[in-house]
Amino acid sequence: MGPLCDFTVALLLLAFALSTCLCINNSSNREARLVRSVYAFQNKSTQHERLVNNNYNPAKTSKNSVETKKVHPESSNEADISRDSKCTMAPESRFNCARDRVLSQGECEERGCCYAPLPDSAGPPWCFYPSLYPGYNMGPLSPTPRGQEATLTRATPSHLPGDISTLHLDVIQETAGCFHLTLKDPSAQRYEVNLPAGVPQTEADTKEALYTTEYQSDPFGFIVRRKSNGRVIMNTTVAPLLFADQYLQLSTALTSPLVSGLGEHYTSLLLDLNWTSLTLWNKDMAPHADANLYGSHPFFIVQEEDGSAHGVFLLNSNAVEVMLQPSPALTWVALGGIFDLYVFLGPDAPSVIRQYLQVIGYPMMPPYWSLGFHLCRWGYTTSKTTRRVAQRMHDAKFPMDVQWNDLDYADKRRVFTFDPWRFGDLPQMVDEFHKKGMKYILILDPGISSSSPPGTYSPFDDGLKRDVFIKNATGQVLIGKVWPGPTAFPDFTNPETRSWWEDCIRDFHSKVPVDGLWIDMNEPASFVQGSVDGCPDSDLENPPYTPRVVGGQLNTGTLCMSAQQNLSTHYNLHNMYGLTEAFATHRALLKVRGKRPFVLSRSSFPGIGRFSGVWTGDVMSDWEQLRYSIPAVLQFSLFGVPLVGADICGFEGNTTEELCVRWMQLGAFYPFMRNHNDRPNAPQEPFIFGQKAQAAMRSVLNLRYSLLPFLYTLFHHAHTSAETVARPLFMEFPTDPNCQSIDRQFLWGSSLLISPVLEQGAVELAAYLPPATWYSLHNGQPFYSKGQYLLLPAPLDTINVHVREGHIIPQQEPALTTAASRRNSFYLTVALTAGGWAHGDLFWDDGESLDTFETGNYCYLVFIAGQSQVVSDPLRLTGALDGLVLGGLQVFGVPSPPLYVLANGDKVRDFTYRSDTKVLIVTGLDLPMSKVFTVQWAL
Repeated sequence: MGPLCDFTVALLLLAFALSTCLCINNSSNREARLVRSVYAFQNKSTQHERLVNNNYNPAKTSKNSVETKKVHPESSNEADISRDSKCTMAPESRFNCARDRVLSQGECEERGCCYAPLPDSAGPPWCFYPSLYPGYNMGPLSPTPRGQEATLTRATPSHLPGDISTLHLDVIQETAGCFHLTLKDPSAQRYEVNLPAGVPQTEADTKEALYTTEYQSDPFGFIVRRKSNGRVIMNTTVAPLLFADQYLQLSTALTSPLVSGLGEHYTSLLLDLNWTSLTLWNKDMAPHADANLYGSHPFFIVQEEDGSAHGVFLLNSNAVEVMLQPSPALTWVALGGIFDLYVFLGPDAPSVIRQYLQVIGYPMMPPYWSLGFHLCRWGYTTSKTTRRVAQRMHDAKFPMDVQWNDLDYADKRRVFTFDPWRFGDLPQMVDEFHKKGMKYILILDPGISSSSPPGTYSPFDDGLKRDVFIKNATGQVLIGKVWPGPTAFPDFTNPETRSWWEDCIRDFHSKVPVDGLWIDMNEPASFVQGSVDGCPDSDLENPPYTPRVVGGQLNTGTLCMSAQQNLSTHYNLHNMYGLTEAFATHRALLKVRGKRPFVLSRSSFPGIGRFSGVWTGDVMSDWEQLRYSIPAVLQFSLFGVPLVGADICGFEGNTTEELCVRWMQLGAFYPFMRNHNDRPNAPQEPFIFGQKAQAAMRSVLNLRYSLLPFLYTLFHHAHTSAETVARPLFMEFPTDPNCQSIDRQFLWGSSLLISPVLEQGAVELAAYLPPATWYSLHNGQPFYSKGQYLLLPAPLDTINVHVREGHIIPQQEPALTTAASRRNSFYLTVALTAGGWAHGDLFWDDGESLDTFETGNYCYLVFIAGQSQVVSDPLRLTGALDGLVLGGLQVFGVPSPPLYVLANGDKVRDFTYRSDTKVLIVTGLDLPMSKVFTVQWAL
């Protein structure tokens, strides 16, 4: 392939750059990289224009230093360093000086920035900041009741329109492990996110901080260090702070390239730092690479080299772009609001998540039945069809708890109605489900039809009277277009709207007693851009800088940015729409039903886990989406949303029998398990497949139902202690480098390792077992791992699940619904260490009452194994366990055949021992769970 010549490039680049860039050898790869490099130069929103500099490395703080100190820039005699030396830096350490628009060399240097094209690079910027680029000057720090404050000023304006020359810095020590910093305009009120109140802090403010802070005064920047080892956690002196009306920018060096978070995107668990751009802007967009998806979570967690971890949270609801680069470094760009930044020092990953959730709130406790299997399809067109599906599941002996309907049920696709012909007996159908121990959920989109004749559709008529809808810039109700046609959108930031929403739900529930609600299309999504009348030409609709978003503009596929809500403009509130709807829906269900609410939302923002579960949207029925569903679920776990899952077997496209079996096996270990399918696609209910596939699906569903007591206990710990349910391996094995990037396996809590098949045709699996003894949950076979990959058999009817030594798993005999399984006998799986010990626990209540933990209306049991016995220790008992018994147990790792087994001192006849796997199985027990019990074996 010949040399690449581009006339446009020739006009823009220096002669030396042309000679360097265009004299390329005959390598097609190099030519392709040059094309990408030219594109990066010409397109202001390309992902390849990135920011990096990690040169600043102040001396470590001594152990006796104060918590805060100033770092002074170079002295005046050092200020005469030549421009060349200030511009000499590694390409990966460049921070982009031309993110807002493309600059020629002259324009770049006019900003005081460096210009150096890179012919063989598709990532680093050509126009970049020199070291110590002029910016804000920080005045003296003054004490405040909660920390310190200072004033920042800049002598000359930046290149941004609407530049703000004076800022107020406020530094707060929230807890020993949480550093909190805000930067605001002291002269004008800007929108600030006000999340619902978090949980009480568990650490005293007087506890010694885990960090020290240092400040550079001119230009302003700050450094956060881990006090225990002096490691720099954040270093913002690497690039200038920018703060304008619609553009806020802050860069920091990172201590490690092992970064996870910044959802919602179609990514691996570890983010790609090779000049990657991630946009946080909620969008109705099926998961695929390089796109902003349904949720925005401006939080990330970093694994450090010694196994420590820290996290960073930017509390900002505007459109946010995050640039990641390999130095490693990161740059935040927000299109409004303030800088409201939290740094969580951990020091370990579980502590980081707990500290984050202390800010955004701990997740809600789901009802027990919601952990069962859910079935849905857009295409159950009548109540007769819906009944038949549920009956076929029951007849084929598939456990199932919840039948769903998509929008098929609604009259003319209008929410809070049901079609009188196709679903005329919907209330009776729901009653029938309830009598069978099942639950019923239907979809509830936020768009309220505005085209019905006056007086015929009360949700809109009453909404108009109560002034609950979002307005356009001129004060009229903004009309978009969704499934029912023209629609108005409730403003859930308005207290009156939340009351109206509750009234709508109460009225509908009085007719159709639904058990939960599924809130979809709540990014919010619209089929027209902005509104049916368009949007005004303003800086809100067309800001000076727009990050790369699907559709190119912020108002594509949603509302006008100038739309008016109770708290602010939609420009500021868009990313929070799903959160505010989830809050209103959770609150309404709580009041209407008087039981634990179930809400499932597509759109999300920090804090939504307090009110709702989340699913990962319109995934395709293919093997890649099966694989990527694991990091998606794990990311939401890090975001404080433990009740999460993907549409099993895929939503779009036709599944295959093999894919659906493998997805059911993986989906049985999603915390939220639902099979959901789109109208045009082939059916994918479990009963439509062949007998072998059905047997495999039935087996794994029974396995999930047997594990529900254990799963429910994990959710209790998530709700009360901010622990994770589905858990990345690095959280349990932080010093094992093999666990840092694994996202094809995951844990339930600390004790179950799930290793699914993710490739078509595979009948064996290379699974990593961290250092420990791991027992197959299937048969108790031990694997003594030093931290290694093992090739495990994985025929179509098998998913590999292993129990970690030292743990006890409470289980229950499965049934076709949770209502039935909760009445069955318990049994314990005990995985002994080499020393013969193990522990576990069980949280148990009625499964649906409100605030059972908070009011003490629950049972909590601890199980301890040691010295050849298993003992229960009921730490709290109410009536919830009355009548329930322990029917048996299996003990993994018993070294030799027992001579006898005793239960509460009496000999047990029904026990067996497998010498090949060293498993003791005891059956026929009838020990009350509400009393202390002891099972012993004599060796």
